Amino acid sequence: MHEIPPFSLPEFRNFIPEKLRPWIILLFVLIFQLSGGVYLAVMGEMSGSLALMREDILMAGYASMAGLALTFAIMFRLKFRFPLKQTFIICATGIIVGNIIVVNTSSIPLMVGVCFVTGIFRMWGTFGCNSAIQLWLTPKRDLSIFFCYIELLVQGMIEIGGIITIYTAFFAKWEYIYLLVIALFLLLIIAVMLMFRTIRTLPKLPLFGIDWLGILLWCTTALSLAFIMVYGEFYDWFNASEIWIAAITAIVTLLLNLWRSSFIRHPFYELKTWSYKPLYYSLILYLVISTLNAPSRVIEEMYMGMVLGYDTLNIASMKLWAFAGIIVGAFFTWRTFALRKWRYKTMTTIGFSLLVLYLISFYFTVEYNLPKEALILPIMLRSTGFVILSITLLTALSLIPFTNFFQAVSIQGFFSALLAGAFGDAIVGRAFKVLMQKNAMLLGSEVDSVNTMSHNFSLSELYGIVQQHAAMVSIKEIFGWLIIVGIACLMLFMLSESNLRPTLAIHPKYRTIRRYIKHQLRLDREE
Repeated sequence: MHEIPPFSLPEFRNFIPEKLRPWIILLFVLIFQLSGGVYLAVMGEMSGSLALMREDILMAGYASMAGLALTFAIMFRLKFRFPLKQTFIICATGIIVGNIIVVNTSSIPLMVGVCFVTGIFRMWGTFGCNSAIQLWLTPKRDLSIFFCYIELLVQGMIEIGGIITIYTAFFAKWEYIYLLVIALFLLLIIAVMLMFRTIRTLPKLPLFGIDWLGILLWCTTALSLAFIMVYGEFYDWFNASEIWIAAITAIVTLLLNLWRSSFIRHPFYELKTWSYKPLYYSLILYLVISTLNAPSRVIEEMYMGMVLGYDTLNIASMKLWAFAGIIVGAFFTWRTFALRKWRYKTMTTIGFSLLVLYLISFYFTVEYNLPKEALILPIMLRSTGFVILSITLLTALSLIPFTNFFQAVSIQGFFSALLAGAFGDAIVGRAFKVLMQKNAMLLGSEVDSVNTMSHNFSLSELYGIVQQHAAMVSIKEIFGWLIIVGIACLMLFMLSESNLRPTLAIHPKYRTIRRYIKHQLRLDREE
């Protein structure tokens, strides 16, 4: 009898070398991360070609995020029901069909629904890959190490995917990114058919006792709130009936969710899950983090395009520095937080400090005719700080008992990726619009027949100059206010005390998770 190695992937056929197998899975997960339903990096091209508004494309993107994050709580049920080979084929096929529908439709409800389903397949395929190689990444199942890899993968592929999308659209057409993704998933299906075999490492568990109605209600709540924040500016917020309908829908479905969770045996999110301090603290922090990080999505590209006059490729090249910052942040967190077990408070303070430094450096750097090299440091500080905070807050959920851990991860996921991001963008976007109107009015009042500058330019040129100056002043004001908020939060962190360290962040074995689920199913059948 030979010794069984601690890590193996028996799903592969025998002709695939053992050392090559985890790298193949890693390649698969990169392909799954490239899929997105809609690709926000080519939002302008999509909206023009499909005759859609920018908000429509953004809403479809948030629907994909909702499907990705909300369904994490049932991923283990799917893992114990379908073998890895079937999982890859189902997810790849679903994503291919979803991409074909999205690129050929201009129906907003259909696009949003398809993107939500595509997000589920993306999450399912990614989870299948990551759970297969978890022991390869961390034999001790240390979540603080595993989450460094997860955030590096997710945040890094957002930047790399954006670069690939922009270059594809620039040198060809935006539709070609869909053809590229479809081709990659077709190759993935062929590779799975050739290299994998249908084998179960654990006995099959049925998809019984899942709160499907709860999933639908929580999805409705999340998408209704996202609708308010995405379309709020377009519909003039609560002066429009559409926003009121979305708000009432969100409130009603939220109350239904909480009411159902109080009496059914296995609600999608148990009420007890919301009461754990690591969860609701992280949700509050994500509201602040997303607001401080919102200029990266609302202002940066507008500043580089409208004020500095950079073309698409120059703007895309800055994503490489954001990716470099993500690598630095993940590596730093792995060395200090995961290996040396630095405190949660220390890592949170470092992450917030980097975000504040990003705001300060951007505030004092912004000017006319700025070379793009001057933006490298602020962009790297921003991406490094965000990754440090993401890893820390995700690992903090390991303090929650195992029975509610996966629900907490799902809640934090849809809150950070969907609600907090939309909230921060809405707040900063609204502030920028108000400041632009105010500053344009004040600056425009100086342009009259007495002002000698008005004699040298046409009316359209004067309008452009006023708008450019107003944009610069507004950007400065927004960064100034965000710096004040960031420093205030930083002072609160420094005054608080906590000695908690990620020493108990150990993921339970899959056999333990399966036994727990099997026990719950047995209780359901007895009733």
